Amino acid sequence: MRKRVLLGVTGGIAVYKSVTLVSLLVKAGIDVVVVMTDSACKFVTPLTFETISKNRVITDMFARDFPYEVEHISLAKSADVAVVAPATANFVGKVASGIADDMLTTTFMACKKQKLICPAMNTNMYEDSFFQANLSKLMESGIEVIEPASGILACGDVGKGRMCEPEQIAEKIKEMLGVTCDYAGKKVLVTAGATCESIDGVRYLSNHSSGKMGVAIADNAISRGAEVLLVVGNTTCNIPSYINTVKVTDTQSMFDVVTAHAKEFDYVIKAAAPADYRPKKVYDNKVKEQSLILELEKTPDIAYAVGHDKGNCKLIIFSAETENLIENAKGKLKKKNADMVVANDVTQKGAGFNVDTNIVTIITNDEETSYEMMSKSALAEIILDKALTL
Repeated sequence: MRKRVLLGVTGGIAVYKSVTLVSLLVKAGIDVVVVMTDSACKFVTPLTFETISKNRVITDMFARDFPYEVEHISLAKSADVAVVAPATANFVGKVASGIADDMLTTTFMACKKQKLICPAMNTNMYEDSFFQANLSKLMESGIEVIEPASGILACGDVGKGRMCEPEQIAEKIKEMLGVTCDYAGKKVLVTAGATCESIDGVRYLSNHSSGKMGVAIADNAISRGAEVLLVVGNTTCNIPSYINTVKVTDTQSMFDVVTAHAKEFDYVIKAAAPADYRPKKVYDNKVKEQSLILELEKTPDIAYAVGHDKGNCKLIIFSAETENLIENAKGKLKKKNADMVVANDVTQKGAGFNVDTNIVTIITNDEETSYEMMSKSALAEIILDKALTL
């Protein structure tokens, strides 16, 4: 699950730096929801932040163009960190005095998570004794502050007051969130779900794969800074809108997408369960005979094709078995020229398809490690940890 930052933006010329800040956080796999004051909207439009964050920007405390909820409370509860950058003297003074008269101040004060403010203003305002007293109140309450830098200000004065650089703020936020960006600069292709092989115009052959494991891997990789492409077949789970997704139907279409792009990626993780067989003949109309005999043929082996023409990418595959788990998994690892196989016995309770947990053994050419039952999100983290060691 991606970490969420609530970013408050107040009115000042430093708002342009906040645009870069949102971009940096999004690239690090962090979900950002922006709350803007009326004054902030005079400098940068909400559309700019919406385009970068892919989230609706909150500007009006009384807007009703969305499903009912007490929004400043729900936003405050959903955030892992609340940040205000730039933070004006007006905002600092309000919060220090317990004044909540707009969407940003009400949400910020309702948030019980970690808080960070980044002041930006004229030097004389920053050094004013009343402002310093208000800032001290916030710091004493546990709110963290990144002090402004010195330099030439927008008004032409020279001194302390420039909002610190977006890169510095982003690093501080990641530190507060405990975000590990060990996949920054890496590209990961993940497959998920089941493929469907048509019998006629109505029916198809498929399997019980929900797509949950692949989506969990894609989500975790994004949260660690990776650029992710999710190639997904039929699923029963929710796919977050921030995951770059290509939908496919049958095994051949998944084969075409994956093999066309595999060598562009550092890792290909085959968590999908593509159908192994397809009907040799597909009927145009719904078959209504009392009995039907289907002749099946093998579908293309995606993992094999990638493994034998993968360039520098690392191939991680899954092996869902009902017997001889380790033997079959090791055979697949070798046959498909994979770098790692995640093996699970789908007959075990709490493992395999359409559940939120799994029980696996991870096998590489050098080691074999078995794990107790855990959530698929926790397993996704382990798989990505192991992938980095390949």
